[in-house]
Amino acid sequence: MPELPEVEVTRLSFASRIAGARVLSVRVGKALRWPLGCAPGQLAGRSVRGVRRRGKYLLIDLDRGLLLLHLGMSGSLGFAAHLPAPGAHDHFDMVTTQGTLRLNDPRRFGAVVYADSEDADVARKLLGRLGVEPLSDDFQLDQFHAGLKRRKAAIKQVLLAGDVVVGVGNIYASEALFLAGIRPTVSAARLSRPRVARLHAGIRDILGRALVSGGSTLRNFSSASGEIGHFQLETRVYAREGQPCRVCGTAIKALRQGQRSTFYCPACQKA
Repeated sequence: MPELPEVEVTRLSFASRIAGARVLSVRVGKALRWPLGCAPGQLAGRSVRGVRRRGKYLLIDLDRGLLLLHLGMSGSLGFAAHLPAPGAHDHFDMVTTQGTLRLNDPRRFGAVVYADSEDADVARKLLGRLGVEPLSDDFQLDQFHAGLKRRKAAIKQVLLAGDVVVGVGNIYASEALFLAGIRPTVSAARLSRPRVARLHAGIRDILGRALVSGGSTLRNFSSASGEIGHFQLETRVYAREGQPCRVCGTAIKALRQGQRSTFYCPACQKA
């Protein structure tokens, strides 16, 4: 699944190129996770003011309303002046005066949703419970510690939930917990402030490095310019089950949490 770094890399790859464009037409293919919420033709004539990100959502601001776009499990965006005819997995095209924005999503868990504003019910439903942005100045240690203290679930699951801090998905949660020396199964409420401080720093470090590396391409992720990510080449635990820890040499272990694979070093992450 594209996580925060991949979504931000995607945003950066087309935001400046589409800003100021006028929408000429919109094509919707097979049904996605949620309906568009308006007739595609109603978007024609509107102008793109800019592209923001909130967690794993891209917010395409129009002169009237906005589009909330989620890449789901397997989605990717392309933006170019000329694209080939839509294929079987191309489910949304927005043709503009500066190029066509296309969502390709083989599993169709992604979505493009129109809202009149961020105060509209549909926007509040999708964005209203998202936690603080981990790379923003709002991600403060004291608030992070307080939020974790209220959660008895395993720390890995709390990070994935996205209501304490948003966008720390499966890959980057495993990597940040390794940096902090925290076992993924420990209760979030049990973490001391010094350990939370290490995790806070680890989240920032991992996400920052992933952005520089263009995100992670495990299967088919690429930016809207067609560039793949390289962070997967430097992971310390993720997808390395049975391989030696890059720090201590102990074999990396894997377990299942909430139907997701978790990777950790049993020596470096004792508790």
